[in-house]
Amino acid sequence: MEIILKPVITEKMTAISEKYNRYGFLVNRNANKLQIKEAVEQQYGVSVSAVNTMIHGGKARQRYTKTGIQRGRTNSFKKAIVTLMEGDTIDFYSSI
Repeated sequence: MEIILKPVITEKMTAISEKYNRYGFLVNRNANKLQIKEAVEQQYGVSVSAVNTMIHGGKARQRYTKTGIQRGRTNSFKKAIVTLMEGDTIDFYSSI
């Protein structure tokens, strides 16, 4: 089971990471905080002090087409905010 799906790189998350040394990841829905902590430490070689998780439900969407109204939902996902120890950082842009 893959724990970390991808990092969250947005303006808001970048500001939080610079100010509080916290990084966001989209994670597997079944992963718990201990598994997320181990996966981040192993993948990035840093020390994790705290993990906060949240599950975002999908939004209802609709659009008007020639055949009528199309209704659906976006996918739900689980997000983890990982706080690192003092002095540790993760550079997402080094591999680009």
